[in-house]
Amino acid sequence: MADEHQPTGTGWPEPPLPATEPPVAEPPVAEPAVTELPVAEPAVAAGTEAGALVAGPPDAGDTPDTEGAADAAGTSEPPVRRRLSAAGAVIGLLLGLLGFTLVMQLRSNAADPELASARPEDLVRILSDLEAREERLRREISDLEESQRQLASGARGRQAALEEARRRADELGILAGTLPAQGPGLAVRFMPGAGKPVEAAALLDAVEELRGAGAEAMQVTGADGGTVRVVASTAFVDADGGLLVGGRRLSAPYTVTVIGDPQTMRTALNIPGGVVESIGQDGGSVILDEPGLVAVTALHEQGELRYARPVP
Repeated sequence: MADEHQPTGTGWPEPPLPATEPPVAEPPVAEPAVTELPVAEPAVAAGTEAGALVAGPPDAGDTPDTEGAADAAGTSEPPVRRRLSAAGAVIGLLLGLLGFTLVMQLRSNAADPELASARPEDLVRILSDLEAREERLRREISDLEESQRQLASGARGRQAALEEARRRADELGILAGTLPAQGPGLAVRFMPGAGKPVEAAALLDAVEELRGAGAEAMQVTGADGGTVRVVASTAFVDADGGLLVGGRRLSAPYTVTVIGDPQTMRTALNIPGGVVESIGQDGGSVILDEPGLVAVTALHEQGELRYARPVP
């Protein structure tokens, strides 16, 4: 018993533990994995001592520069792409609008009911009227340009202005029918057929054709010698025994004296389907005479002004 309680500090001798000792001794097995971490430290140190050119990560100061360059490259490219895409969208939109406009214009021209249903004779007449109108406008432009040069010529400006005012007054008087006129033109005589008088519509068509061909002044004379000046407000009405022209009764045959280009007016009256052919189909006839110089002497009676007063 003395051996059992001997204060040796070791206690009872412990029997050998064959099964429990290996788990206690296994912790050193994990030490190689822990000790392998410092193996990379010499490489880092060596890289640090040798410099960034040999090995090791880039310095801390280099990293922000690389990121800044990447940021700069990343921020510069997208705006260029956006600008290019916006310009392409605008160009595409404009091209689309242009194509739509052209298509609508072509459809509008192709679907014009008046031109599509017009006879070839009517198309020829329309073309002739347009050409005559174009020629008149060109002459008018030339006259206006000459007047402008004269008015801007300095000393002659005042005299040129007075002459221009007189000329315009004369032209307006002829157009309004308040002044007589003479010049080259035609004398057109309308003869009725057997049992078929010349209707007011036919005579009005002749007046419109002559105006379209550039007629500047005209008058209508009946068989009894009565003469009426034709202006913008002149009316043609069928009546017993003849026509009412501007409120005055005239009897057949009728003679229209007109001032203008004789050849142009002759062509306008003789186009296929025109006035000459229409009256011929009704049994009548149209006689065109070119005396060289014709005179329009009938005047249009102006009504009395009730409200308008000239300004001094």
